[in-house]
Amino acid sequence: MRQLAAVFLITATIAARQGHDYTQADVDAGARFYSNYCSGCHGADGNSMPGANLSRGTFRHATTDDELIRLINIGIPGTTMPPSAFKPEQTVQIVAFLRAFPSIRARQTSSGDSSKGKVLFEGKGGCLDCHRINGRGARSGPDLSDVGELRRPSEIEQSLVNPTAVVASQNRIVNLAMRDGKTLRGRLLNQDTQSVQIVGAGDKPVSIPREAIRSMTDEKSSMPAAGEKLNAQEMADVVSYLASLKGVQ
Repeated sequence: MRQLAAVFLITATIAARQGHDYTQADVDAGARFYSNYCSGCHGADGNSMPGANLSRGTFRHATTDDELIRLINIGIPGTTMPPSAFKPEQTVQIVAFLRAFPSIRARQTSSGDSSKGKVLFEGKGGCLDCHRINGRGARSGPDLSDVGELRRPSEIEQSLVNPTAVVASQNRIVNLAMRDGKTLRGRLLNQDTQSVQIVGAGDKPVSIPREAIRSMTDEKSSMPAAGEKLNAQEMADVVSYLASLKGVQ
C-alpha cells in the first residue's frame, strides 16, 4: 500500500509540474509578471522574439515545467534571454501562465465581451481618470474615442500590458525645465519653432514660448500595466471594447 501511495504521489507531482494542476490564481499572477517583466521583449502576443513564440505552449529549449523554470531562472547563454531574480513561487506562476497561454490567446480572440469591457474600463480599471472617450473622462492621457480605428487589437493589448513598450508621438509626456527655475509637466500636443503646447495641470492646454524653455525631456508612461488590476478574461473584454471604438461614424 505504501508503494502504491508513493506511485500516486509521484504521478500527481509530475502532473502538477506538467501544468495540469495550476489554479486560476497562479495563471493570473503569472500573467501579471509576464506583462510587467517579459512582454517588453516577447510582446503581448508572445511572438516578438524570432524563434521564440511563447503563445504556442511549446518551447525550443524546454519540454517539462522543471526545464522551463530552470530556463527562466538562469536564462539562455549566448542569447538575449538573461537570468532572472524571480522568487521560486513567482517563476512557477509564470510557467502556469505560459502553459495556459494558447487557451488564453484563443479566448481573447474569440470571446472578448465589449459590453463587459466598457464596464471594466469605466469602473474597476479606473481608466477614465486619465483617458477620455466621446466627451467623458479626463484629458491627461490620450483620447481613445477612435482607438479602434487607429490601432489593431494586438496593438491595443500590448499598450495595456506594457504601456512603455510603444508610445505614440502624440501621447508623449514631457517635462519642461523653464529658464526661471520652474518646471512644467504635461502631454505634448504640438511644437514648432516658436512654442511648445502641452496639456498641463487641470487638463488645460498651455502654450509655452520656446525662449522661456531651458530644456525638454521625455517621461516614461505613468500608466500602470493593466495586468495589475485585470485578469486575462477581463483584459480580453477591455481590448474588445477599445477595438470597437471607431469615433464618430
